[in-house]
Amino acid sequence: MGRLVLASASPRRRRLLTEAGFEFEVRVSGVDESHDQEATPESIAEELAHRKAAAVADSWEDGEALVLGADTVVALEGERGWRFLGKPANAEEARGMLEEISGTRHAVVTGVCVVRSSDGEVFLGSERTWVNMREITFEEVEVYVDSGEWEDKAGGYAIQESADAFVQGLEGGGFDNVVGLPVGLARDLLSAAED
Repeated sequence: MGRLVLASASPRRRRLLTEAGFEFEVRVSGVDESHDQEATPESIAEELAHRKAAAVADSWEDGEALVLGADTVVALEGERGWRFLGKPANAEEARGMLEEISGTRHAVVTGVCVVRSSDGEVFLGSERTWVNMREITFEEVEVYVDSGEWEDKAGGYAIQESADAFVQGLEGGGFDNVVGLPVGLARDLLSAAED
């Protein structure tokens, strides 16, 4: 493999890649993360992952590289379609999100995109995990919000930290997907980009 570049500031994605044995450097894309609220979780996650990877690949001038972008979307399915829970801006928003996902089965979708800097070819996919969340008490919500773990987390929680106590089970995708990077999918896309 040529040089691998992670187009993300996420310490969770950096840790997952490192634990999987990848050597890489980080270039933050800084792209706009707004999206169409009417789209599916997969299309949004893949679009944002592509936007991040392409922004870094387009400005890359340091030899050939594979640029890896990822974006995680948390969504509740309802009668009127999907409701997306982004990163809470403050403690009040985090509290509201935790109350909203309490006792639900919601989707966590991570889009993964690899862009080859040499020719701009795109390799794209996503993984969905259904998260079954138990009822979270008012006191638990308050303790969690006070902890600050919700900061910079889609849906207002981090399964790899103390919020795993609220999770009853996962269906479909893996734990690493909920953390923010399905490593198996990333590995497959990187392998395809090398061929």
